[in-house]
Amino acid sequence: MISKLRPTFGRFFSEPIVRLIARTGIPPNALTVIGFLLNAVVAGMLAGGHLFLGGFLVLFSGWFDMLDGALARATGKSTRFGTLLDSTVDRFSEAVLFLGLLIFYLEQGVGANKFAPYLEILLVYFSIVGSIMVSYVRARAEGLGLSLEVGLLARPERVVLLALGLILSKISPVALLAVLWILAVGTILTVLHRLIFAWRQTKDDQRVDFK
Repeated sequence: MISKLRPTFGRFFSEPIVRLIARTGIPPNALTVIGFLLNAVVAGMLAGGHLFLGGFLVLFSGWFDMLDGALARATGKSTRFGTLLDSTVDRFSEAVLFLGLLIFYLEQGVGANKFAPYLEILLVYFSIVGSIMVSYVRARAEGLGLSLEVGLLARPERVVLLALGLILSKISPVALLAVLWILAVGTILTVLHRLIFAWRQTKDDQRVDFK
């Protein structure tokens, strides 16, 4: 159900803006790069401790990241390289946001949770690794001809969760800590879910390519 709703909401909010951008002649790949730069700016704000405002900007940058693909489809300029570039830059965009959060916690000396020093730093690290692996497993599976649109913590859900934790951090740092736990554990579980789903599709294979 969630996977079916994502494109609907994405088109509803992005199509009017895409029509305006298309008139400017900006190519989709340029929009992809601009999206990364926007995420880098947001990461700088997180590193500087502006978590509440950063939460809203994470939502905005996450929405902006959808525009390049929508623009490519609307203008008929969708290419295989553009798709590859978009997927690659999306990974860098997500990683740079977590980097900003990691720098913020490093500058605190110890984690915000005095009972578990450096806990937040470890959770950010596992969230980065887990998020990248969620996307990698799907990309690798699709390269092998498998359908792998399962798992609760795909990128849209991760963006919303991170933004929610940042916004609620104004009320209590425990909110962000809880979200980091969800991201760190949830992404790993999503990877396992996708691997199991892929295994079920391939368990009757007679030959396996380990490249």
